[in-house]
Formats: sequence, C-alpha cells, structure tokens
Amino acid sequence: MGAPMARHLLAAGHEVTVHNRTRERELPLAEAGAVRAASPAEAAANAEAVLTCVSDTPDLEQVLLGPGGVVEGLRRGGVVVDCSTVSPSATAELAARLEERGLGLVDAPVSGGSEGAEKGTLTIFVGGRPEHVEVARPVLEAFGSRITHLGPSGSGQMAKAVNQVMIAGTYATVGEGIALAQAAGLPLAELLEALSAGAAGSWVLSNRASNMVNDSYPLGFKVSLHRKDVAIALDEARRLGVHLAVSDLVLEEEDELIIEGFGDEDVSALARIAKRRPDRA
Repeated sequence: MGAPMARHLLAAGHEVTVHNRTRERELPLAEAGAVRAASPAEAAANAEAVLTCVSDTPDLEQVLLGPGGVVEGLRRGGVVVDCSTVSPSATAELAARLEERGLGLVDAPVSGGSEGAEKGTLTIFVGGRPEHVEVARPVLEAFGSRITHLGPSGSGQMAKAVNQVMIAGTYATVGEGIALAQAAGLPLAELLEALSAGAAGSWVLSNRASNMVNDSYPLGFKVSLHRKDVAIALDEARRLGVHLAVSDLVLEEEDELIIEGFGDEDVSALARIAKRRPDRA
C-alpha cells in the first residue's frame, strides 16, 4: 500500500523521501524521483509530515520511537500521518507521547484495497487534532478520494476497526452464497450480475466474487493481516462491552486458514471454508 501512496505523492508534486525496512523496495520509488533514506530518522529530517504504513502496532512503535526512529529526525511542529491499521488505544497513547516532544500524530487508516491505492481513490478515516489534520490533508488528498475527520487521536483507527468488522461478515457470507450457488448448479456469471444490481450488491461481491468462483485468491489483502485487524476490533469491543459474534466466528475461520497455510492469500479465501463444509458433513 505504501508504494502506490508514495507514487501518488510524487505525481502530485511533493518532495518525497522514502525508507523501507526491506531496502530494495525503495528502488522503484527512487527511479520515480524519490530520495532514499537509511533510516526513519533520516527520512523524517527536515520533513513537514512523515507518512507511515506498516503491518501492526509494534511495527509502528518501533518505526516511530525505536533506535533511528522518526522522532529522532522530525523537527518540533512536524506531523506523523499513520496510514497503518493498528490499535486505536495504542494510537491515542502514541499521540500523547509524540505531543510531549512537540510532534503531532494523525491516524489515517485507509479502505479500498490495493486497487484503491493504485488508483488514488482510497477512503481515509482520520483522527487527530484539527491543526494536525490540516497539515496532513494535502498528503492524504494525493491518494484519497474521501477523507473524513472523525475526532481525536484513535478515532480513525476505531473507524477502521468498524470497517473491518463489517467487511469480515461480508467476505464470509459472499463466500457462503457462492458455495450455495455452485452446489445448486446456478449459472454463476448471470447470478453475480443480478446480485450486484440488488440488495446483496457490495464491494466484496463486485471485486472478489470471481476469486471465490475460481477458487483462486491472489492479493489483494492477506488473510493474516485481516485476521490481525479483526483481533484489534475484538479487543476494542471487549473493552467497550460489545459482543461481536460474527467477527468471533470469522476470526476462527481465518485462524484455520492460516494454520493450513493460506494466510498469504487474499481474504476472499474465506470462501474455502464454506466450500469444504459439505465434505465435512
């Protein structure tokens, strides 16, 4: 996700310095005009805003606060714009720690998949102080088509948790519907076209149903990463006293897929579970 974001920033005329912990991934961006940095601190030096996009909460903490981290290079008044999907509670704590150093943190997780990142049409959920959000906005506008400020630090991450809860059930039930249709022998191309025009229409149906029909699950968005996101949402739900029964079930199914070696497939691989159920009966 971070690479197409950086490309859109370059195309929008921003001066971009890049660092990736897997250093060779910087090379295509350098060829497109970005400057390479040896560490997050070096990337943050002299920057007005630093964009981060990592896999999980510990990764974000390391990139920001670890040795050679962003806080060592970013000048006072600078803003970190985090497009990762991480813990809302941890985000609020990180914002407080950065504020002690005179830095801002805007949580800006995204939705729209790899397609949205490539097209620059991501939906972005934003949390943070209004003055920090205004610094972040020109960065986010380079790759986002809908940017919604939802409240203080952590609000964007909480909104992303809601998003992941909703799509968890959608992926699972679209997979179940396709398994039922295949078992019944319905003409799938015609059926999917009809479903897309009715109340069952969704992004998942339009963009991932073909994966489920063909039983082939290229990325996309990894099962293992979605599993991480659902776990974050369930942690927050328990903290708030909310029971999410469907998300609990999806988490179990994704654990099953990961154990079986499908964790690097697209999350539409949840259809594997539905398709095998008749064989278990």
